[in-house]
Order: sequence, then structure tokens, then C-alpha cells
Amino acid sequence: MDQQSIKNRFGIIGNSPGLNHALNVAVQVANTDLSVLINGESGVGKEVFSQIIHSLSARKHNPFIAVNCGAIPENLMESEFFGYRRGAFTGANEDRDGFFQAANGGTLFLDEVADLSLAMQVKLLRVIQEKRVRKIGAPAEDDVDVRVICATHQDIKVLVEQGRFRQDLFYRLNVIELRMPALRECHEDIPLLATHILDRLAHAAGIRPPLLSSAAINELRTQQFPGNVRELENTLERALALMEGNTIEVTDLGLPSSRSVNVATAATTLQDKLDQV
Repeated sequence: MDQQSIKNRFGIIGNSPGLNHALNVAVQVANTDLSVLINGESGVGKEVFSQIIHSLSARKHNPFIAVNCGAIPENLMESEFFGYRRGAFTGANEDRDGFFQAANGGTLFLDEVADLSLAMQVKLLRVIQEKRVRKIGAPAEDDVDVRVICATHQDIKVLVEQGRFRQDLFYRLNVIELRMPALRECHEDIPLLATHILDRLAHAAGIRPPLLSSAAINELRTQQFPGNVRELENTLERALALMEGNTIEVTDLGLPSSRSVNVATAATTLQDKLDQV
């Protein structure tokens, strides 16, 4: 499958060098069974690229299980990841599979893996090394065949130096590193991406897709967008609701101009500063 076909299938918009390089890496590693660590800021499409890797691999007909490690309470981590047997603890009324059993034969995507506790990191490392899982309350381990793809917005090398992430687990997960570029590194993609987002939002709202003025496009290209595509979409959704007519102008975007005076510094009282924020 060529690169453009992959972009069409997964809704990837853009042709910037950084985006194309990331896609090339994803395609190259898909046919291997190596662990992949996807690095990138929030909102750059890390889960989408993990799905691309899975869909182009030999595991594509088996499950793809996505897990947000930061959203699971610490006291439920082990049971959620490895499952449990009936009667293992209060409330365990039946046997239940964990994420590893559910992904058996396929791919397990661990988003924000850096949020795992050190205790959980030890258990995850053992499962990856031994390819065996023991349910809570089970007398024996079960074999599992899972490819692990992880993602994080944090610099795990720094966390290793700080003692907050196990070095041995880092090496297990970081066999292949895939870096996702931030939107500000792909500013040439913003006009096409913005148009695509507006078309989708307008279709969902049952209205005619608006136009973006050249000034509005230029203004979007000057922004840093720390929230990346999610922030761009939020900006356009707000502009769509507030615009007059069928053209989005700079004022409709509600963005701080890169050429404007920093109004926060002009505020003279705490309330003024809060109002500006």
C-alpha cells in the first residue's frame, strides 16, 4: 500500500517532510514484530500511527487494544492488565481477562506509558520478557502472544535519569523509536488540514463549509499550537460558531496575534490579568 493510500484510509492530512518521514518509519516497522515507542506531544496522532502499524502487520486480523495508562487507578492496574480469577478478591464474581489476554495474537497499545508506577513497570517488563501472564488468584501463568506499542509525550530518557522509569523496561520498549512531529513543525500542512477540519465540522452541523480568508490562513500558520491538531480543531470549531457570513476572518479565530502587543503585560491589576487570560 502506497503512502497516499494509507493517508486516505486513516484520514491523515498533510505532506510535510516530518509527517512523511514518520509515516515511512511506521510502514517499515509494521512487518516486524519489534516493540515501538512513539514519542510526541499531545494531539499529534500517536494512536492513529499505532493503528497504522497494526493494520499493516501480520497481526492485522487479530485484536488491537488501546489503553490509556494514565486513566487507570493504581489499585486497579494489575487486575486490568493481567485479569483475575473468580474469588481472587472482594467483587471478583467471575473470571476476567486483562488487556494482555484480550490482545492475544494482536497488538496492545499503551498510551502514556510513562505514567505507570515503578511497581507496575516491573510486572510489565516480566510479561514482555517471558510472554506469560498470571491472573490475580490463578495458580499458573498463561502464554500470551502480544506486540506492544507504547506512546508518551514525556522524555523517558530524562525519567530514567531521575529514577522514575526503569532503564531495563525503557530498552525493551524503545527497540524502534518513532517521533511524531508537532503541528508547528508542519506549518505548510495547516491550510489543507484546516480546510479538511472545517468541511467535517460543517457537514456535522448541516451547514455549508465556510471559506478561510488568506489572512486567517496566514494567522493560523504563525501560531505555536501547543495542543497541536486538537487545538487547531477547537479554534476552528469556535470560529465556525462565531463567524458572520461564510468566510472566517482573523478576528473570528480569537487567536493572539504573533505581531500584537502582549496584552497581559499591559494589565495593571490581578483581576485585569485574570480577565485577559
